[in-house]
Amino acid sequence: MNKVVLKFELDFDFILIAISCPLKDYRLAHFIDKHAGLKLHKQKHDHQIPGIEAGEYWFFSFYQYLPEEVETEYYLLSNRGTESGYLLPELKNSDYFLIIKNFIDDEDLGMLLDNLNAIPDVVVASEISLDKLKSKENLIF
Repeated sequence: MNKVVLKFELDFDFILIAISCPLKDYRLAHFIDKHAGLKLHKQKHDHQIPGIEAGEYWFFSFYQYLPEEVETEYYLLSNRGTESGYLLPELKNSDYFLIIKNFIDDEDLGMLLDNLNAIPDVVVASEISLDKLKSKENLIF
């Protein structure tokens, strides 16, 4: 009998920006909208990942902005779960993540980072290399 092995790779074709900020998620989303010109909207369902124990799930606040005029997609996720746990445990000092899917050029990314860092309560916003993350599969939705 022949054995068939399926191999697949997850698509990590996006930009990840880590944001350290003491604000609540809705306040940060408001200031991102105000300073960066995005229009983030809270989603009905939070992002969920499996917890440590079987049948357990951790939930993370989830905002998105899908502009009609371009294909770029923006997602804001909390790093701390509503009950417990971290979305990316290796980045415990980051409070939120802004994920940018599809194309954004370097100039626009630089302006976005400048705008995020201009928000008074943002301690730091910086791009994170996905190659260094162990739990990057938690960012797939």
